[in-house]
Amino acid sequence: MSNGPHIKTPLPGPRAKALIDRDTAVVSPSYTRGYPLVIERGSGALVEDVDGNVFLDCAAGIAVNSTGHSHPDVVRAITAQAEKFLHMSGTDFYYEPQVRLAEELAAIAPIQGGVRSFFGNSGTEAVEACLKLSRYATGRQNLIAFIGAFHGRSMGSLSLTASRALQRRGFGPLLPGVYHAPYPDRYRCPLGATPDTVADACVDYIEQQILTHLVSPDEVAAIVVEPIQGEGGYVVAPDAFLQRLRELTKKHGMLLVVDEVQSGMGRSGRMFAVEYTGVEPDMMAIAKGIASGLPLGVAVARAGLMAWPPGAHASTFGGNPVSCAAAIATIALLRERYVQNAADVGAHLMDGLKALADTHHLIGDVRGRGLMIGVELVRDRTTKERATDERDAVVGAAFSRGLLILGAGRNAVRFSPALVLTREQADTAVKIFDEALTDVERNRARA
Repeated sequence: MSNGPHIKTPLPGPRAKALIDRDTAVVSPSYTRGYPLVIERGSGALVEDVDGNVFLDCAAGIAVNSTGHSHPDVVRAITAQAEKFLHMSGTDFYYEPQVRLAEELAAIAPIQGGVRSFFGNSGTEAVEACLKLSRYATGRQNLIAFIGAFHGRSMGSLSLTASRALQRRGFGPLLPGVYHAPYPDRYRCPLGATPDTVADACVDYIEQQILTHLVSPDEVAAIVVEPIQGEGGYVVAPDAFLQRLRELTKKHGMLLVVDEVQSGMGRSGRMFAVEYTGVEPDMMAIAKGIASGLPLGVAVARAGLMAWPPGAHASTFGGNPVSCAAAIATIALLRERYVQNAADVGAHLMDGLKALADTHHLIGDVRGRGLMIGVELVRDRTTKERATDERDAVVGAAFSRGLLILGAGRNAVRFSPALVLTREQADTAVKIFDEALTDVERNRARA
């Protein structure tokens, strides 16, 4: 594999096209394929497709491959565990990898006083566990989430998801007792708004509208929030927002559940994005980057809250020993070097992307933390009209040049590379993104 992007065939190439044709005949059409990439192998932040084209991967399997593609330490951990046993079900039996992983999570979770973990297979399962546990622990049934949120697609988590109507269309009625409040997107607020005023307005909405007119505070089990909205457009909540939510939940005996599925495991430049705020949640949902590509989702909670009895909730494959081994190796790598790398290289990438705003009128905002960066594209910076079609065209133009990025929200581009990304690779990503923007802006001017 080359040291950087190298495109040698039209995209998709002949082998990729043949496989895509096979996929169309037998795989669910519900998957949102952004462009015709058919991966053959990957290493670090690079991906090679079945036709030998090499790409710089700033999508990382939707922010999953935290230590890059096939990190040798993770592969060794997987292989060593697979040679011992593949499955025994932690629901009914015990094995050391699951216990050890729970101990590792207790050590890194920003929750004091003891932590317990429930293991599932995915982010949506981690959220479902948090929802069930919130109701069980409080004896209350209602929940508050936020516009723009993405918490998963299973029925309970989908009820909290409010990113796109398409994700909910045709699946109602959803879980009752879920109320949605505005999320503090400062870019979408009036000129002159500060992080504190935006945070106050959103929390005031909960207190003055939802808790006054729609549901009694003593019937709300939890507020569920992403410290950085993922699918909603990589929108970073002001620190004051999480801090005020913590005050509100304590005031009314609610739980604060933080969804760190996308923002956690070092992506923000800290192990968990909520750590920037100084807030201690009652529960967290963790998944995506925790096992560097293997399926694993975890609900972590204060030990005293996770007091449900045997049989109350379980998962046959959750906490699979091979996934646990991968997660233990991943956490070690993150703590040793890659969380800091995400902070350092993320700041470098952020500077490079912000500099492009001087020459590209399509860029309305660049935001994020660590290697979780969103670039919002607009048709007019004054009106902030969303450039959705242009965003999709930029993503396609970047792909044709060997850069893998994805959309987020209605008009943002997300940069969520593996946390192993180097400064040189970040510079390459900025250069290709610059070229893609230029291409789309020229085509728009000709139209």
